[in-house]
Amino acid sequence: MINYYRHSIDDALDTSVGAKGLSRASLDRAMVELRPALDKIRHWHDSNELPLLKLPARRDDLAALKSHAERFARFEHVVVMGMGGSSLSGKTLVALKDQGFGPLQGRPRFWFMGNVDPATYAELLSRLPLERTGFIPISKSGGTPETLAQLFAILDALEAKVGKATAGQHVIAITEATDNPLSRLAKRIGATILEHDPKIGGRYSSLSLVGMLPAMIAGLDCAAVREGAASVLDPVLAANDAAGIAPALGAAVSVGLAREKDINITVLMPYVDRLNAFAFWYRQIWAESLGKDGNGTTPAVALGTVDQHSQVQLYLGGPADKLFTFLIQDTAGRGPVLQPGPDKALDYLAGRTMGDLLMAEADATAATTIKAGRPTRVIRIATLDERVMGALMMHFILETIFAAHLWKIDAFDQPAVEDAKVLTRQYLSARIPSTGRKP
Repeated sequence: MINYYRHSIDDALDTSVGAKGLSRASLDRAMVELRPALDKIRHWHDSNELPLLKLPARRDDLAALKSHAERFARFEHVVVMGMGGSSLSGKTLVALKDQGFGPLQGRPRFWFMGNVDPATYAELLSRLPLERTGFIPISKSGGTPETLAQLFAILDALEAKVGKATAGQHVIAITEATDNPLSRLAKRIGATILEHDPKIGGRYSSLSLVGMLPAMIAGLDCAAVREGAASVLDPVLAANDAAGIAPALGAAVSVGLAREKDINITVLMPYVDRLNAFAFWYRQIWAESLGKDGNGTTPAVALGTVDQHSQVQLYLGGPADKLFTFLIQDTAGRGPVLQPGPDKALDYLAGRTMGDLLMAEADATAATTIKAGRPTRVIRIATLDERVMGALMMHFILETIFAAHLWKIDAFDQPAVEDAKVLTRQYLSARIPSTGRKP
């Protein structure tokens, strides 16, 4: 099995960083504690109780998506409407092909709408050519109010532009196969409806059609994404001991440092622009899955080299309450060669590439956090493509599941979020429509 990344926790241990590091004895105890989790994951996989674990090996569903992806690839723009993982999954994958400067030639420009700010939607309606735009509303339950509001916000304008008879051709709705508000609306306008597996939660849906459809439209090789995911999952399914399993080691370090060293913030800092969206995807899956019953650590997102100039002072000089995870790509020798001219002060740049500078800064920042006694782990990748992205996604999905096992919590529910949803409906019901005033 190919390893698409290298994962080192050595500098999160006390033998490297001193008092704030985790002891080898604590790590070994956690590995023993995680052995039953391997059996649990195998059971979930074999019984299909957790269908996301079957996805890395599947290809039939990708073949079924092909015609839908080809149809939407002919649009000039595609708007994805969804909350949390329903939006972040596709956004993370599409970032491999569009870094903000436009899509691949012949592919649409994506817009991931994760909020319901009316000013943003006014801009969307005024700027996008609706007759050349496709819309993908995603809601597992079909009742997510934000997603429904997003669709309602564009529907009148879309119908006015293309006609009621053809508006549905611009919409693919992804929702459970139940009688729910999104499916009823999609049927009413004649839109395509694709089934969201009810056993795959939004934040775990990146390898399902939720992530795969936008990725396929954008021109990604989705089979390769799943191959990368399988490269991480398959060793877990075959393992009898958690000790050599990278996601298990990551979970053990995070939970152990929180339990024993009051390390309650975990910073993910990729030195790759195309992984910036990935960091936000990670932030949701970690926070929403693990923040329960007083457990969990707070995920923070940083981007190298940007946050060397805005956050690293705090990281090194502030409270010693953080675990750092650096995601570093081997960029040595890549990019333009720097020729600073006769200024002797810049000789250290002469003949180096931009990639040399990026990698040197990444390595130097990691070395500095280690020197300062901050627990640090490093994940290194040689390149970034679909297989590597799939491997990283599966790593952090499994790391989250392992961490939930150590904290003895359910990784797949979100009771606090559900409470907020109930209150939102109550507050909204108490307002007079169109005025915002209370009766």
